[in-house]
Amino acid sequence: MPHPLSDRINSLPISQTLAMAAKARELKAAGKDIISLSLGEPDFNTPDFIKDAAIEAINQDYNSYTPVDGYPALKEAICTKFKRDNGLEYQPNQIVVSTGAKQSIANIAQVLLNPGDEVLLPAPYWVSYSAIAILCEATFVEIPSSIDTDFKITPAQLEAAITPKTKMIFFNSPNNPSGTIYSEEEYRALAKVLGKHPQIYVLSDEIYEHINYGAKAFSFAAIENMYDRTITVNGLAKAFAMTGWRIGYIGAPQWIAKACTKMQGQITSGANCIAQRAAITAVLAPVSNIKYMVDEFQNRRDMVLNLLGKIDGFKLNIPEGAFYVFPDVSNFFGKTFKGKTINNASDFSMLLLEEANVATVTGDAFGAPNCIRMSYAASESQLREAIKRIEKVLS
Repeated sequence: MPHPLSDRINSLPISQTLAMAAKARELKAAGKDIISLSLGEPDFNTPDFIKDAAIEAINQDYNSYTPVDGYPALKEAICTKFKRDNGLEYQPNQIVVSTGAKQSIANIAQVLLNPGDEVLLPAPYWVSYSAIAILCEATFVEIPSSIDTDFKITPAQLEAAITPKTKMIFFNSPNNPSGTIYSEEEYRALAKVLGKHPQIYVLSDEIYEHINYGAKAFSFAAIENMYDRTITVNGLAKAFAMTGWRIGYIGAPQWIAKACTKMQGQITSGANCIAQRAAITAVLAPVSNIKYMVDEFQNRRDMVLNLLGKIDGFKLNIPEGAFYVFPDVSNFFGKTFKGKTINNASDFSMLLLEEANVATVTGDAFGAPNCIRMSYAASESQLREAIKRIEKVLS
């Protein structure tokens, strides 16, 4: 007899990034020498100045429940950060601090989406966007792109995807998985289309904003007629190497922030007290304090592109941010290895895991079935060895 699970959980896909990471750990436990390039997690330690702030908070006996929407001092610091880095004027009552940016995104979707609403997802997109839409009983609509367009959609594509049921669009720049960054000019062209459809709200996920290589990220809410319709999402996980600290936040119209606080109050309540106190120090610190990590990511990106470019069959663009490469591997589709045919990116990704002992993630999970995602948030020696193994198998 099947277990009586809800339709909600039965309809929910498993996160492919987490599934591949679990598979890699399983093979490692079985004695396989697996190099994992599947998870989007910096391999740096949290900077000492942030750890010191956390230790100070512990010594000052911060141990009680926090306000649902975050400590006032942290919300003030986030307002300062938004003005300094993004040119955005937010008040503390427009800020909600959550247990990671993923919870921030889920809160927003839960308070804005009704069953049957449509969410536009420019592809490739982060794997959890579609799952979060499913949880809200909304429908997600992919707007495809390709490596030939640097994984960017056009205003004409956006216009064609909009229907009377469209309620939201999720933008993510710098993008996970492609590393693409939309310029201010490109965002303004898309905003011109959205200006004709005032019922559509924009979620702008800017979690990778500080990890860019010369092409500065632009905040969608900085477009004058989009401010009141945009929810800006950010967090500390990527740029500050604080993935396990679980602090994300939003800047939003006050009525949306109030609704997110109401939603969060019935699910997790306030985020961790020690992490919040450390976050104050992190967001107020000069961005130059983390430049050493960004510089190292850029060096690795250049090395990975150079090495992968020597393997016949990989099609590459130059990612301007984040810490992923997203090669098109469709040249390998239809080829066979040890009697097995590579039909798609999932087959190709599994081939690399089983034969090269390198874990990647299929592009199917991101709405880009011709690609695979490889994270270069790993040491230079690991990256060199991983690509050496891949080249040996594919040769």
